[in-house]
Amino acid sequence: MPKNPDRFQLAEGLNSSRLICGLWQVADLERGDTPLDPDRAADALQAYVESGFDTFDMADHYGSAELITGRLLARYPRAGKRPLAFTKWCPEPGPMTAEVVRRGIQERLDRLGVEKLDLLQFHWWTFDHPAWLDALHEMNRLREEGLIGALGVTNFDAAHLALALADGITLASNQVSFSLLDRRAAGPLSDVCVRSGVKLLAYGTLCGGFLSDKWLGKPEPSEIADWSRSKYKRFIDTAGGWAAFQAILGAAGDVARKHSVSISNVATAWVLGHQAVGAAIIGARITESEHRADNLKLFDLQLDGEDKSRLEAAFAESQPIPGDCGDEYRRPPYLTASGDLSHHLDAIPSVFKAEAVPGKPGRLRASSGSVWEPIAGYSRAVRVGNNISVSGTTATHGADRCVAPGDAGAQTTYILDKISASITALGGRMDDVFRTRIYIRDASKWEPVSLAHGRAFGEILPANTLVEVGNLIGDYEVEIDADAAVLEG
Repeated sequence: MPKNPDRFQLAEGLNSSRLICGLWQVADLERGDTPLDPDRAADALQAYVESGFDTFDMADHYGSAELITGRLLARYPRAGKRPLAFTKWCPEPGPMTAEVVRRGIQERLDRLGVEKLDLLQFHWWTFDHPAWLDALHEMNRLREEGLIGALGVTNFDAAHLALALADGITLASNQVSFSLLDRRAAGPLSDVCVRSGVKLLAYGTLCGGFLSDKWLGKPEPSEIADWSRSKYKRFIDTAGGWAAFQAILGAAGDVARKHSVSISNVATAWVLGHQAVGAAIIGARITESEHRADNLKLFDLQLDGEDKSRLEAAFAESQPIPGDCGDEYRRPPYLTASGDLSHHLDAIPSVFKAEAVPGKPGRLRASSGSVWEPIAGYSRAVRVGNNISVSGTTATHGADRCVAPGDAGAQTTYILDKISASITALGGRMDDVFRTRIYIRDASKWEPVSLAHGRAFGEILPANTLVEVGNLIGDYEVEIDADAAVLEG
């Protein structure tokens, strides 16, 4: 058995453990508004470091996790010798000015007590609000300034990760759910990562402890107290229920017995075996027994073809988790610890301003604030009665910047987010769309445009026309308009 976890190069000068200790448990333990003793909790983390587990993952909303880690880091004054601290910033959508972003990053620096963040990971609740690109560009500047070592994202789907990269953002990682039960990350997202060099940091690999010997052959629990396990029970239900879960667990158990390891080892090794995956995030136990010795066994485990085939056969008995990575935070089914997030998402302010049209009762319009709207005399979208028409929309960000120049697929993703935001501002939804028209500069780029359109409308299936045009102004590759009918009730 190895003495330490394997390592990998996440970014220049950033050599990370392939097993990262996640500190989400801190928020769960502090739910009663009773913070953990920071020094005693830091003692627990130091025990991990001394066993070779020197990389920790946390977030701004994981209770006092950053403060506890800061106490730990202060014990290692020598540069280059201290443990690694990866944290996340998860702001509410709104204007992402340079001041807002710097303030959010400075708070992470202050809580950790460091001059540079090893890895700053950014989460955004809804891509309908485009300020996520402003935030990432500003964080890129702070990285160049030296306040951030490496920049990553969390819960980004394949399309929006590709969009960020096409718009010039330098990213090292994307942290997403990935397990024997939730295999979404093995699809298009992995393809983007392999092409770009972005590494996946996989959380939920043990589904809150459900993917372990403890649950093999056990009856379905009727009540769950902790946040993490309640979240992953929703994943189990969505994937086909307890019987489908037990089929996967049973197959993993067969593989585990063959190699004389634990089911948890098999589950983690399967995830780490994917080319796009840099590391798996395991829960750091602060007040309970830990499993460091058992976790190290997985680095001696090599799953062979027979093992993978056995697992694949069990996968066939379950239902794939719908959508792409991160969808569980943005659309039904909401597979999060708190369940339904619709109230939270509905409360996010729209980037578009909806207003009544003077002298036209029953007519509303939505404006994006573009300098061209008053000059050329148009609105981004107009609602008359139950009908909404969205003007020809390009990948213009802010006043006049073209997003992802030359990348037709990325521009289509951005345009469809703008269309969604404008329809929502007028009281509709994307599934009210019954007609779209796509104007494309270069017919040879039809496929990435069509794939992006399919991701947004694959279940809605509106009537569609794709037209090749001789030219579009500037660096725009695509323009799209849409019509929607808001159904009563």
